Amino acid sequence: MTDHKKHYVPAEWEPQKALWCGWPSDPDLWPDDLLASARAEVAAMVRFMAQDVPVKLVASGAEAVSAAKAMLGDCAGVEVIAAKTGDIWLRDTGPIWSRRGALRFQTNGWGEKYIYEGDDKIGDIMAEMTGAPIVRHDFVLEGGAVEHNGAGVILTTRQCFLRGHRNPQMNEADITAALKDAFSAERVCWLDDGLLNDHTDGHIDNLARFVGENTVVCPKAHGDNDPNAALYAKTAADLRGFGFNVIEIPNPGLFHDRLSGEIAPASHMNFIIGNGSIAVPIYGSVTSDDAVNQLQKLFPNHKVKGFNAIAILTGGGSFHCITQQQPEL
Repeated sequence: MTDHKKHYVPAEWEPQKALWCGWPSDPDLWPDDLLASARAEVAAMVRFMAQDVPVKLVASGAEAVSAAKAMLGDCAGVEVIAAKTGDIWLRDTGPIWSRRGALRFQTNGWGEKYIYEGDDKIGDIMAEMTGAPIVRHDFVLEGGAVEHNGAGVILTTRQCFLRGHRNPQMNEADITAALKDAFSAERVCWLDDGLLNDHTDGHIDNLARFVGENTVVCPKAHGDNDPNAALYAKTAADLRGFGFNVIEIPNPGLFHDRLSGEIAPASHMNFIIGNGSIAVPIYGSVTSDDAVNQLQKLFPNHKVKGFNAIAILTGGGSFHCITQQQPEL
């Protein structure tokens, strides 16, 4: 087990060499007009982020590659890469780059719920394209399940790791030890649950995000009918109990999935931090401007902008879920 600080996963706000992003590709996964809508949402976000960091856009299949090039081929800083993926969620299926190399974990389709061809291989493909050494770990983990402060502290949730059908042979102590080993971490802070109806069983990147070494943003309930109100209050209290400076940002509140009509885990927390830009997912809620403005205050040297993510949310996530930063190492 290593404890060298040079092996920490860099914080997301540290310099990035590239931002990898998934491109909506399979029409079977995006029925009706959702494929076109999701592509439009991704394209708008990518154009913005590519102003400050090169974007590697991964498209699966000839039609998807052609569509990506047609929509973004004129955008400087965007490279379209043809590679087989099951879906766009590269945060979870791609590698996590640390100062040790490209970290690769086992995958089981988000707790055996969504098994897609190519999702178990795309992480190796991405790592090999960058020339990074691959470091393998023998337990199930998706990148959206862990949040890093760049100084050896990790945030995660018990719902995902302990109640999400990923590592049934491991208890909390086992997983804590495995996370510390894999990420050279010194501390793992456990929150309980993620957002209601989160496809990922409570990924942390929809709930709480580091914006500084000891500062975390998390959602604040919006409206009397916010289904996550109790969760948000407990999350903020728990984070303060860990000793973090906590900033609460109003979340969209009650939001229904465009496809199923069920309550959806819409979250402004699923933002992406690039070299000079931050893209914030918005959902037509009155909380959108507040979320953007508060993040702008936290990152005065970045351009912070909100982008519609309603169609992407029908697939189970948002902008952070479909991207993975490749840090300058």
